[in-house]
Amino acid sequence: MNKTIILNSRPIGKPQLSDFKLVEEEMPKITEGEILLKAKFVSVDPYLRGRMSDAKSYVPPFELQKLMGSGLVAEVTESQNEKFKVGDFVSGALNWKEFQVSTGENLLKIDDSVAPLSNYLGVLGMTGLTAYFGLTEIGKPQKGETIVVSGAAGAVGSIVGQIGKIMGCRVVGIAGSDEKVDLLKSKIGFDEAINYNTTEDMTNAIAEACPNGVDVYFDNVGGEISDAVHANINRLGRVINCGAISAYNDTSVLTGPRVEYFLIKKSALMQGFIVSNYAEKFPEGIKHLSKWLSEGKLTSTETIVEGFENIPQAFIDLFDGKNNGKMIVKI
Repeated sequence: MNKTIILNSRPIGKPQLSDFKLVEEEMPKITEGEILLKAKFVSVDPYLRGRMSDAKSYVPPFELQKLMGSGLVAEVTESQNEKFKVGDFVSGALNWKEFQVSTGENLLKIDDSVAPLSNYLGVLGMTGLTAYFGLTEIGKPQKGETIVVSGAAGAVGSIVGQIGKIMGCRVVGIAGSDEKVDLLKSKIGFDEAINYNTTEDMTNAIAEACPNGVDVYFDNVGGEISDAVHANINRLGRVINCGAISAYNDTSVLTGPRVEYFLIKKSALMQGFIVSNYAEKFPEGIKHLSKWLSEGKLTSTETIVEGFENIPQAFIDLFDGKNNGKMIVKI
């Protein structure tokens, strides 16, 4: 039998295991022009929370009692498609199924001799491209500037910080534990890091960590943490809105300090984005990321959870900050 995971119910607040359902079905069979894929690695990402709600967004919501999906790395185990052979590895947006049939459309062949397969869901996948284009296209950091990253020990944030260092910037990360602060400074290469859970005055802590102010803020979190960074933004600063995980499980719209004042006062830019905005430039981004990875300038930080049935729990653990870097499920 083939294991699959469907959306059992729409979450209210933080997702629960009961919102997912493991369903077994007969093993699929391929026909002419098709390939059979076996899941190897599954990406779980905060943006999937939005797709679990029945609300308009930049991607359609998951349907109740239907399959869920995300970025996967899979192996071709059978092929009746001349473009793919048994043993090929591919990555792409696929369903949460152990085995599934594909025509090969929108799948990218990947090479495990270039980098570990899991990297194609992280530093060499959408995660790395999100960090690269958000920082370079919107942040436009200049050598000597100061970059602050919230959610800095997460999948995107950890790569943003490293790219910032490659570009000659001072990089300060914000994370939720002393362990993550130490990881950012000792392994990932941040100049300074702040534990927001043990810091009473974030505005002052950011000012101390950024004596020359904040030129670029890469925001993965939103909320009060971002309010504190905004208070330290420099004239002509750039704020990159990539994520707002602090609000993803809220059941009502929260209010807080308004941004217009600091934007006007500091002539600052604030822009949101999704990585697909830069789809035509993906080859350029992958080229840079691959080069930096091969040169040892980029470190891939991953949290690997094993077992298909553990995909829902790994996803839920994102909202408790249980991941260092990219959260990936190994099948």
